[in-house]
Amino acid sequence: MNKLIGYARVSTRGQQADRQIEDLVAAGVRRDDLYVDHGVSGARTSRPGFDQALAALQSGDTLVIATLDRLGRSTQSMLTFAQQLRERGAGLRVLNLGGGDVDTSTPMGSMVFTVMAALAQMELDIKRERITDSVAKRRAAGKDLGGRRRAFTDSQIRSAMKLIDAGEPATQVARDFGMSRATLYRRIQQLSVGDSQVLAE
Repeated sequence: MNKLIGYARVSTRGQQADRQIEDLVAAGVRRDDLYVDHGVSGARTSRPGFDQALAALQSGDTLVIATLDRLGRSTQSMLTFAQQLRERGAGLRVLNLGGGDVDTSTPMGSMVFTVMAALAQMELDIKRERITDSVAKRRAAGKDLGGRRRAFTDSQIRSAMKLIDAGEPATQVARDFGMSRATLYRRIQQLSVGDSQVLAE
């Protein structure tokens, strides 16, 4: 019997995968077929939960992820991965890609996946370039030298989370935003708790 194998990932231990898990279960994935990585960057080649999900995947099965960035790889790597799944006789389904549910086992789904993977990589490159440019300007103006510690907005922390999710080293992201890694992790945890409370209400 063909199965849906679900995979969820959060890059820091302060984040929760509940929302991803809810989406996967709603899409038909059984909880026994769910694999989750906590505090694991998408840039790492070895991800225990991801490796277990792939090991459980058989011909005819479909790997289901909530969003494309859960793979956390470059465009070429994501396309290669999708092709490897096809060669194994397995499919890849992304629940929230381009505003819809995309199954790469179909010709249209494969095309949409290719385009969105390229756009995701371009968005990351642009965001990285903007951050680097902003940091360079602050340093040139001497704004990051001593003085009162900056207050970081939730929007900035969410941007940092997206970069980490996409595979950027947390230490580098924290440095680019002008904060320590400990401060970044603390703010991510606070933001995740706040989001969970809002959802509970």
